Formats: sequence, structure tokens, C-alpha cells
Amino acid sequence: MEVQSLPVNYLPIIFQMLVALGFVVTTMFVTHKIGPKRKTKDKLTPFESGIEVIGNARTPISIKYFLVAILFVLFDVEVIFMYPWAVNFKALGTGGLIEMFIFMATLLLGFIYVIKKGALDWD
Repeated sequence: MEVQSLPVNYLPIIFQMLVALGFVVTTMFVTHKIGPKRKTKDKLTPFESGIEVIGNARTPISIKYFLVAILFVLFDVEVIFMYPWAVNFKALGTGGLIEMFIFMATLLLGFIYVIKKGALDWD
């Protein structure tokens, strides 16, 4: 027996989306209208982690910082992919083990390439 998808089945989802959107719009409107409107010099100054702003925010930053951040995210995602594999380790069997070795070898080759290029060296 085949289950049919009718437009009426999507009404609860559409209703929930409308309620959520209505809540967001209403909350933003009400807080804008009844919220405090005292603008002082202290409130309008930029603030970053309790440190007074010194100089221009558009000063160039070394690309090494961004490269290290991207590499951190890349190898962090690697660990995220390992959790489902570890949970299903027995069910995947030898094929899953070989695939994970290939995955780890590919990432290890990328890491060796990054080290050889000197991307993690701070000059």
C-alpha cells in the first residue's frame, strides 16, 4: 500500500512556520516600540571584550591567522565524521574500516602538504 502525500498533510508545518514568523515579527515590533531609547555617547562607542578600541578596525591582519582558523575547522570536521563511524563500527564491518583508513590517509596527506608548505609556521 503506497502512502500518498496530500497538500493537506503540510498544513501543520505551514501553521507552525506562520506562528514562528508571527512571534518573531511581533517580538521585534513590541521591543522596538516599548524599549528604552536613551542614546548616550557611552552606548554608541564600539566595545570588544572589555577592551577600549585603539586605532582603525580596518588594519590588515596576517593571512596566517585565517589559514590556521580554516585548517582548524577542516580537521575539526574530520573528528565530527568519525563519531557516526565509531557508533556504527561493528555494523560497517571490514569495509567500513577500510573506508575510514582511506579517509584518514587522505586527511593525513593534506596535513603533510600543509606542513611542507609551511602554512603553520609563524614568522
